[in-house]
Amino acid sequence: MSKALFVDTDFQKNWLNQLESLRETIEHSAKEHDEGAYFPKQNIESLVELGYTTLSLPVEYGGGGQSVKDMVLFQETLGSMDGATALSIGWHQGVVGEIYEKKLWNEKQLQFFAEEIKNGALVNRAVSEAQTGSPTRGGKPGTTATKSGDHWVINGRKTFTTMSPALTYFLVGVWIEEKEAMGFFLIHRDTKGVSIEETWDVVGMRGTESHDLILDHVEVPDDMLVEVQKGPRGGTLNPWIAHIPSCYLGIAQAARDYAVQYAITHSPNSISGTISELPNVQTLIGEIDLLLKQARHVIYSTTTLYEQPEKRELLINEFGAVKHTVVNDSLQVVDKAMRLVGAKSLSLSCPLQRYYRDIRAGLHNPPMDDMTISKIAKQAIEEKKWNVQ
Repeated sequence: MSKALFVDTDFQKNWLNQLESLRETIEHSAKEHDEGAYFPKQNIESLVELGYTTLSLPVEYGGGGQSVKDMVLFQETLGSMDGATALSIGWHQGVVGEIYEKKLWNEKQLQFFAEEIKNGALVNRAVSEAQTGSPTRGGKPGTTATKSGDHWVINGRKTFTTMSPALTYFLVGVWIEEKEAMGFFLIHRDTKGVSIEETWDVVGMRGTESHDLILDHVEVPDDMLVEVQKGPRGGTLNPWIAHIPSCYLGIAQAARDYAVQYAITHSPNSISGTISELPNVQTLIGEIDLLLKQARHVIYSTTTLYEQPEKRELLINEFGAVKHTVVNDSLQVVDKAMRLVGAKSLSLSCPLQRYYRDIRAGLHNPPMDDMTISKIAKQAIEEKKWNVQ
C-alpha cells in the first residue's frame, strides 16, 4: 500500500505531480549532499520557484491553504527523494502552518510576513540550546532579550538551526526578564550581530546544515516580538509537527523500493532465479510492507481526523504518538531492507546506509519518545480517575 490510497483531491494530485517533476534532480544530488555535508540549495530554490513554500499560508493571505494532511502527502513524497531536503523545507512548512492556523501573531505581523513568504522568504524556529536540551522539555532559554528604548537587544547561541544557509528569518526563542516569560522574535538574517557558526558534524541528515545561530547584541524593533508565552512549548496540540514523521516515512518508502528492486534483480549463482523467490526474503518484504501500512494508517487517519474540528480536542496526544510510531516503524523498515540486501547495504555507494543514518536523526526530533509515552500514560491514568469519580 502506497500513499496513493490517501490521495483524495485535485489539489493533492496537482502538487504531487509537480513534486514528482523534481524527483530525478533531487534524488541524483542526495548522495553528493550527504557525503559533502552541504546544503541542497538548488533543491530548495526549485521548491520556492514552484510556490511550494507558500502552501501553508491560508488562501486569504494569498497562499495555497494546504491542510495538515496535504502537507504530510507532499512531505512524504519529498522524503522519498532526499531526507535532508524534505526535513529542511518541512520546518518552514510546519512553522508557517502553525503560526497562521493558530493566529499566534497580530494581524499586522501576519500580513507583513505573508508578503515576505510570497516573495520567497524561508523561516525556521531557533529554540534549541546546548544547556537546555530539547525545547519541548521546558528548559529556560539562555538566550536573552533586554529592552533598550524602543528596541530589544538579544544575545545568545542556538543549536540545531536546520536550513541555516537558506533561512531568511530566524524565529528566535528567548527569555524576557521584564515579562518573566519566554518570547519569540522574528529576526532577519542580515541583521547586524547575526551570524552562523558552522558546527554541524553529524552522521545523519548531514545536508540540513543545522549549524549554530549566534546572536551578538542584536537590536530588534519592538514589533518583531511576535510571541510571548508563559508556559513551555509543546503543551498544546500542534498537528503541524507531522511534517517530521512524514519525512521519515518517505525515507522508509525509498528503502523499501530499493530492497524490493534488489530482490527481483539479484541472482547469485547458488540459486536459479532471483532472491525474491526465497521464503526468507519474501518474509522480510512482507514485514517491511506491513510496517509501512501500519505507519501510513496511523499518520493519515490522524490527520484526517484533525480535519473534523469537533474531534480536535480528543487528539491532544495523537500527533506525538504518530511521530513515535512512524519514526520507529521507519527505522525497522530500513533495518529489514539492509538485512535483505546484506553486506552491500553498508557500502557508501548504497543509499540504504544513508537512509538508516537519516532516520536515526528522527529519534531526536521533537517530541521525544519518552515524553510521548509519559503523556499517554498520564492521560490514561487521569481518564481512569475521572471515570472512577
